[in-house]
Amino acid sequence: MANSPTETTLHHFRGADGAQMAWHEMGDTDGRPVVLIHGLFSNARTNWVRYGHAAKLAAKGRRVIMPDLRAHGESAKPHDPSGYSHDILADDNLALIEQLALKPGGYDLGGYSLGGRTTARMLVRGARPGKALLAGMGLEGLLDLGGRVGFFRRVLEGIGTHQKFSPEWMAEGFLKTTKGDPQALLLLLDYFPNIPRAALTDLGLPILVLTGSEDHDNGSARALAAALPNAAFAEVPGNHMSAVTLSDLGDAIANWF
Repeated sequence: MANSPTETTLHHFRGADGAQMAWHEMGDTDGRPVVLIHGLFSNARTNWVRYGHAAKLAAKGRRVIMPDLRAHGESAKPHDPSGYSHDILADDNLALIEQLALKPGGYDLGGYSLGGRTTARMLVRGARPGKALLAGMGLEGLLDLGGRVGFFRRVLEGIGTHQKFSPEWMAEGFLKTTKGDPQALLLLLDYFPNIPRAALTDLGLPILVLTGSEDHDNGSARALAAALPNAAFAEVPGNHMSAVTLSDLGDAIANWF
């Protein structure tokens, strides 16, 4: 068991192309596993550990598995386009599930923002958790991410030039706090595949769509819940950035899982 709310164990696994990837663990290693995937520009510690969300799951006896996405955190950050491919984020995390020998129905899976999107791609590509979580994500963010990709490209290409207090300036500030790698992240932006709406109707497992009440960054979370055959919907206070910092998010996640 973790001895404090922020204590994690660092492990490594082989990504889809053999690259060295990282995942962080908290909680009872014999507990039911829950895999949590962080958002763009973030990392596992910032998204799940810093504000106590993982600790709430660990306190319930869960084994919390938190990978760092490619180009983020302690994972590989290739500066060559060959280090990326069409579905690399989903494929990396499907590889993690395989290497940890997590059995269909024997684990749970969720993510925030890009992590929610990656979770959805994993489900479409055959991941079979018992329950899933799509947080900080709306229907439009799954079907067509073009506008958001353009925003983040402007952030990365214009570092040091953004108008103070603009959304781009705020995103750049967050990137600095997580020590993100702009070159690797720019390459990653080219590999966010859309999810066909028809594929969502095949996802019959229980899914919680969780969003901040002021979060519209990735479209309508209510519309996403309505498009899924077995979804619950929940709101917590905050917008896309602030909701992650509030205890309400961790409470909602712990209650779902």
